[in-house]
Amino acid sequence: MRSIWNGAISFGLVSIPIKLVNATESHSISFRQIHLDDGGRIRYRKFCELEDREVTGGEIGKAYEDGDGSLIPVTDEDLAALPIPTTRTIEIVAFVPADRIDPLQMDTAYYLSANGVPATKPYILLREALKRSRKVAIAKFALRGRERLGMLRVVDDVIAMHGLLWPDEIRGTDEVAPDASVTVRDQELDLADALMDTLGEVDLADLHDDYREAVEELIAAKASGERVPAAPEGEKAGGKVLDLMAALEKSVRAAKESRGEETDGATGGATGARAGERSGGKAGESGGSAEVTPLPARRSARTAPKAVGGKKSTSTAKKTAAKKTAKRTTAKQTSGTTARTATKSTAEGATKGAAKKTAAKKNAATAKKATPRKRASA
Repeated sequence: MRSIWNGAISFGLVSIPIKLVNATESHSISFRQIHLDDGGRIRYRKFCELEDREVTGGEIGKAYEDGDGSLIPVTDEDLAALPIPTTRTIEIVAFVPADRIDPLQMDTAYYLSANGVPATKPYILLREALKRSRKVAIAKFALRGRERLGMLRVVDDVIAMHGLLWPDEIRGTDEVAPDASVTVRDQELDLADALMDTLGEVDLADLHDDYREAVEELIAAKASGERVPAAPEGEKAGGKVLDLMAALEKSVRAAKESRGEETDGATGGATGARAGERSGGKAGESGGSAEVTPLPARRSARTAPKAVGGKKSTSTAKKTAAKKTAKRTTAKQTSGTTARTATKSTAEGATKGAAKKTAAKKNAATAKKATPRKRASA
């Protein structure tokens, strides 16, 4: 790797000679401009407005354009003579915890390489001090015509420096923040959690530039005269979200299918149950009739617990109660029938007995009339 800047790290009274090397590289594919009629290259040439002729790089310098349009020449010697200590020095001004640095400030990354054998020991000293303190160094340096802010940290066995934007270069968020009056319901958060769990984690080393690969295939096909590969047909992204719940459920289902996981309704029922419990049984307020989407195998902390074994379900209890009620009804009907039968038998016996008594009385009366009365003697 070629160094782009030579200088030193100022670490208190310690000076560490270093070379600055780009830590990143661009793999983007660049294109040339051509004339469509004949395919000729389009080139930009630098002309002097006063002489109307093309000039070489050695004839070109710098100038500052003032408000009235006048140009003020500034040479490299003028810039080098500025009384700034950071022109050839990365001056460390503080050591702070890494979480104090807002990622919005991070810019281009560089590797700092020890420049020569004498720089090895102080370089390792700074590296080990950063490791043990678990802090990063904030530094100032000048590069490419301007003073910059930097952050030094350890990557493997190398000190890396991230260029930082100055705090006043970070724009505020007031004009881009969404409307705070919109509320998000617990059911939607539950599905968002399920989607996050389903997507899971990823090793950043496994990610690659699909667009660049597609462009390379396109160029290779055109160069060899082959047919240009057609773009795969798929659903169009974007559009207005009519039902957020349905969109979340569909996203969870698509994420699970892409990972080869099965989507079973039993698991997805927990999502609906959990959302219903947290919303007071009003899980259908979203206005859609989307399917219940299964939760991932790794449940979140807010997933509804499974039913404890050994307890009868509500439907079983209802069936048992119905059977007991039927038995009690049958017993009542049987006892009622028996009672009516006994009452009828008793009534019939009483009637027969009364008839016998009446007949006996009639026979006695008849016999009494037939017997002659004795007359009394005078």
